[in-house]
Amino acid sequence: MKAVSIEQDACILRLHIQPKASRDQVVGLHGDALKIAICAPPVDGKANAYLIKFLAKEFAVSKAAVSVESGQSSRQKRIRINAPLTLPDWVKDYV
Repeated sequence: MKAVSIEQDACILRLHIQPKASRDQVVGLHGDALKIAICAPPVDGKANAYLIKFLAKEFAVSKAAVSVESGQSSRQKRIRINAPLTLPDWVKDYV
């Protein structure tokens, strides 16, 4: 399965998250998922909330348009972004 796919009016991301990183960045592929490093710690849902905020900014959508479909408590996540206004350059490389 691809790391990034487009389904109807949504973008689906398969991600491997590295929490507690020194800076926020898209690292590249990690197996069949896209690896994203974020600064937030993996406690009490802070990493998920931070990831949603990061992706909402990157795709120019509201935080409500970004949802974690699977992997709430895992580093491996499937994220849905509904009606993205833009596709970041780092996503275009993997579509």
